[in-house]
Amino acid sequence: MWRASLVTIFPDMFPGPLGLSLAGRALGQGWALETVDPRDQATDRHRSVDDTPAGGGPGMVMRVDVLARAVDVAAPEGDTRPRLLMTPRGKPLTQARVRELAAGDGVVIVCGRFEGVDDRLVAARGLEEVSVGDVVLSGGEIGALVLLDACVRLLPGVMGHPESGTEESFSAGLLEYPQYTRPQSFEGQEIPAILSSGDHAKVARWRHEQAEAATRERRPDLWAVHAARRDKPVTNKTKARE
Repeated sequence: MWRASLVTIFPDMFPGPLGLSLAGRALGQGWALETVDPRDQATDRHRSVDDTPAGGGPGMVMRVDVLARAVDVAAPEGDTRPRLLMTPRGKPLTQARVRELAAGDGVVIVCGRFEGVDDRLVAARGLEEVSVGDVVLSGGEIGALVLLDACVRLLPGVMGHPESGTEESFSAGLLEYPQYTRPQSFEGQEIPAILSSGDHAKVARWRHEQAEAATRERRPDLWAVHAARRDKPVTNKTKARE
């Protein structure tokens, strides 16, 4: 079973929205969730998990010794699941990385708070720093929910239709094409006629063109990668790999 272990001083934040809808129905069946509170690993009567930053400055920093013990509880020796640290300075999370994580045995996620965690923890416990966007949140818990939701929905049996995880944004390096449903007409706007044509080849081509147009307009960074891949000459080595 795919397992998620979270190191957080706010264990009551989980499962949160992950306990609802498809992810909630699969919880305990297709995946498991546990939390480890670092305060339980503190050694003082106040259960302290933070201290003032070395070199001075505002705020507090989460202690490396307390967090390391908490990580060891969440991932005992022999646990090979990836260990992640949610932080805005991390590598941006991508759908490709989500698919890799979902295909494994699960994840161990450390949720920072305050001004962050003592940087020595990253090397000491082999953490992969992950960011869910160029924003600063109050803590890593919200980012962890985002990452877990992205992974859990890809687990076998969680989504109702297996193709739901393939025909969507980022699955082929592009944003998703626009979607429509009834009514046919809404406040003067019509569903594009081609979607009612019954010609599946034309529909597929239209959808691909729409996905390319949206990506080109809204995400030039993704478009540059897609365009380079699309325009790359096909060589014998490329054919062999394919």
